[in-house]
Amino acid sequence: MATTLAGVRTSIHPSSIIESGARIGEGVTIGPFCHVGPDVVLDEGVVLLSHVAVSGVTSVGARCKVFPFASIGHQPQDLKYRGERSTLTIGADCVIREGVTMNPGTESGGLATVVGARCAFLANSHVAHDCRVGDDVVLSNNVMLAGHTHIGDFAILGGGAAVHQYVRIGAHAFIGGLSGVEHDVIPYGMALGNRAYLAGLNLVGMKRRGFSREAVHDLRRAYRLLFAAEGTLKERVEDVAAEFSSHPQVQEILDFIREGGDRAIVTPREVKDSAA
Repeated sequence: MATTLAGVRTSIHPSSIIESGARIGEGVTIGPFCHVGPDVVLDEGVVLLSHVAVSGVTSVGARCKVFPFASIGHQPQDLKYRGERSTLTIGADCVIREGVTMNPGTESGGLATVVGARCAFLANSHVAHDCRVGDDVVLSNNVMLAGHTHIGDFAILGGGAAVHQYVRIGAHAFIGGLSGVEHDVIPYGMALGNRAYLAGLNLVGMKRRGFSREAVHDLRRAYRLLFAAEGTLKERVEDVAAEFSSHPQVQEILDFIREGGDRAIVTPREVKDSAA
């Protein structure tokens, strides 16, 4: 039998298997033909509709809703994995649709995959080992995140987009459907194509989230300066930093570029730039 939390009121279909040691929160609903492993925690109000398999050292946040045939927390798809104990943590209020796969971490990535709150993972999307996914992120159908990718808050990835391992996608970015993203995408950026190029800013997303007209205007001006033809990217970053020293969104982009990573920055098609 499962280990239950105090005051539990759950609904578990008799065809489902809940292994000894699993912790099931108050108000959890588990539909038919589900399997919950011994190291799994389902927080209060989680719903597994049917045919859901949750395994490994996995924590599913409160009120998450998981649809049929999702595979959550099973062994990472990494040939270097040797059975080390690693975790998958999913934040509250996420929607995980049919056929979604999420894997725990590996030794080379800190042994943890972390997913934020209020995310939507549409059918057949994949979150690989050691990913870090922020809050309010949307992965559309068939989106593929390779290992060690970082996705910022409020990012939206269109259907069939594929993200290369170790890529960073900044907060509020938009990735077009079927894009192949092999380099980092700045916060508020819009990337399209295979291989993806920077096609401007995510103006629609900013409008929907209530950014002021002045903030959007300043971001557009900073974008044009950052990706102008003159000088190097490093020089332009410093120029923009001086001009927009009191603009938090512009500084967010600059911090992202300065922080760097294993991949280059996605640039507009007409810009072939060196960071030197």
